[in-house]
Amino acid sequence: MHALPPAPQPAPRRQLFVGTGLASAAGVMLIGGMLAVWSQLRADAPTRFSERRGAIKDWMPADIVVPEVAANMMLIAFCVVCVMAQWAVYSAKRDDRQHAGMALGMTMLMGLAALNAQIFIWTQMGVGVRDGAFHSMFYALTGTMAFLVIAGLVYTAVAAFRFLGRGNSDVSIVSATALYWYFITAAFTAVWFVVYVQK
Repeated sequence: MHALPPAPQPAPRRQLFVGTGLASAAGVMLIGGMLAVWSQLRADAPTRFSERRGAIKDWMPADIVVPEVAANMMLIAFCVVCVMAQWAVYSAKRDDRQHAGMALGMTMLMGLAALNAQIFIWTQMGVGVRDGAFHSMFYALTGTMAFLVIAGLVYTAVAAFRFLGRGNSDVSIVSATALYWYFITAAFTAVWFVVYVQK
């Protein structure tokens, strides 16, 4: 009597990756909607004439100075975060815990650097939340982005503990974390262009 061959392994279930994708899609709609409101409010702002620049929209008060270097550094930090997150995925798939841990740590460090740059921008601009439409929308958009970054930092910490602390390799959470940071980078790129470049 011959024994039957073992059944094939079931296909991997990727609930965490799919859930992160759905959450990222919801975040894209949230940031996209807020940027649409920002653009509409800016388009509806009254027009004033400046001798130096001609006719301009009276949307952002003239005395507000945006620290553009810090905003640009945030964008660079998020690009580095994507590289580090992908390095973590690469290492996790090869069961290289040392490099995966290093990559997840660098991901968190660069995420903290971006968050620090956002706090610096808030303190340097000195914008009051209730001083006008620009002020309220500025804090709404940048505050939402800061909340998403904090969520990404928590997500990365959980991924590091689950991947490095468990006996079996949980690669799916590392991949899902990388997907979330890709979403954050894409969302911040749009915010950077509309809020910090176009103003």
